[in-house]
Amino acid sequence: MATGRLGQLSSAREIFELIKDDLRKVEREIALESVASVDAITAIGRYLQSSGGKRLRPSLVLLVAKMVGDGGPAAIRLAAVMEMLHTATLVHDDVIDTAQTRRGRPSTNVAWGNHISVLAGDWLYMQAFQVAVRERNFRLLDILISLTQMMVEGELLQADRIGRVDISEADYMELVDRKTARLFSACARIGAIVSGADPQLEERLGEYGWNLGMAFQLTDDILDFTAREKTLGKPVGSDLREGKVTLPLIYALENASKGERKQVEGILADRNYDSVPFSLVLDLIRRYGGFARAQARAQAFTEKSRQVIAEFPDSPYQRSLYALTELMTDRDH
Repeated sequence: MATGRLGQLSSAREIFELIKDDLRKVEREIALESVASVDAITAIGRYLQSSGGKRLRPSLVLLVAKMVGDGGPAAIRLAAVMEMLHTATLVHDDVIDTAQTRRGRPSTNVAWGNHISVLAGDWLYMQAFQVAVRERNFRLLDILISLTQMMVEGELLQADRIGRVDISEADYMELVDRKTARLFSACARIGAIVSGADPQLEERLGEYGWNLGMAFQLTDDILDFTAREKTLGKPVGSDLREGKVTLPLIYALENASKGERKQVEGILADRNYDSVPFSLVLDLIRRYGGFARAQARAQAFTEKSRQVIAEFPDSPYQRSLYALTELMTDRDH
């Protein structure tokens, strides 16, 4: 198969055009399954769904399912499940991080308060499992339960490391593995399972998804420093303001002076850029090659995912999954 930008499948719009009808069905499924007997939960569900989002995770389920076989209605339902799980984690993350915005709008914890937001996130999580249970497939449940445990453990590990400047590359990669890459891997595995893939094929597609997720998160963490606030949907530099040291800064701190390191520690302690301007952090990362090194690591994960998907027979869905790897690292939001 051809490499490069693949011509006819080089943009997100062209990729998602293949599954636009199924994505509409996924949206309907999410809307249907997010209705609760308590009005506040339904209102939050609608608010979150109307906030948009890339829908990368359900798209991954659908594209893999279509490439392997079809998946039918089960693929639609499980794609909705994965987006609901992802949304529930975002609600909880925003409470933990005391985030103010999400996707360019006030976060749920700002609009409804922490107490209601946590409970709504819990409800959404369990509703996603309710939908998954209807498939009567223990393999799907094994994946979802293991995924949930990994993501919770990742959140706990992150909480323990918040505000610390001595975060290593290995520490960072562990968090990305648990909080992001495992979710992408689960989406690819589930897409394979609902289309009847054998365990070896499921494993290989899970590897594709894992590398895709790693590339996605590394790029996201670069964009947290470099993107415009309008396209990012939240203030730039949010991670550091929340006490999180991510890969570009980790690389830069390896060569930074004691004084520069002290300045970063000040931001982590104050949780703002009042004493040390954000522009100084950007300059520090650029001077010590943090962005370039992080981008190279993201590209390496992209290349691994690309190698896996290139093994599969040519089809529009295979080409779209191949092109999707490039979109992970070649984006501005």
